[in-house]
Amino acid sequence: MPHAGAAPSRGCSITLPIRHLIVLSILAIVSACATSQVPQSGPDVAETSAGTVLVDAAGMTLYTYDMDPAGKSTCTGMCAYFWPPAEAGADATPPDRFSIITRPNGTLQWAYQGHPLYAYLSDETPADTKGDGAEGVWHVARP
Repeated sequence: MPHAGAAPSRGCSITLPIRHLIVLSILAIVSACATSQVPQSGPDVAETSAGTVLVDAAGMTLYTYDMDPAGKSTCTGMCAYFWPPAEAGADATPPDRFSIITRPNGTLQWAYQGHPLYAYLSDETPADTKGDGAEGVWHVARP
C-alpha cells in the first residue's frame, strides 16, 4: 500500500498503450504480407540452380506445399507471410495445367496441376531457390 503523499499507480495507463502498440504491430505485419505478383496469363518458367521452375512476374521462384490438398490453400496467417501466395487477378485466364483457386480469405491464387503456388520471403533475387525442401514440405514448382 502506498504511503501518504505517494503518487497513485499508473500501471493501467501504461499497459493500455503497450497493448495497442502490440496489436498495431501485429496488424502492420499481417497487412504488409506480400503477395507474389503473377502475370494475368499465368506463371512463367526460368532456369535456376534447381533446374527449370515456375516463376512469378518478377522472376521469383514459385513453390508448392505438400500440406495443401488439391485445389485448396491451407497456408494462411504467418505461413502466408513467409510463403506469399501467387496472387491471380479477377480477370486472369489460366493456360493449360494452370487454374485459379479461391483462398480462405477470398483472394485468388494461381495453382499448377491443382497445387497452389507460393513465393518464398527469403528468396532475394530471381532464380533463388532457398525454399526448396524447407521443412520437408516445400518444393520448387516444376513445369
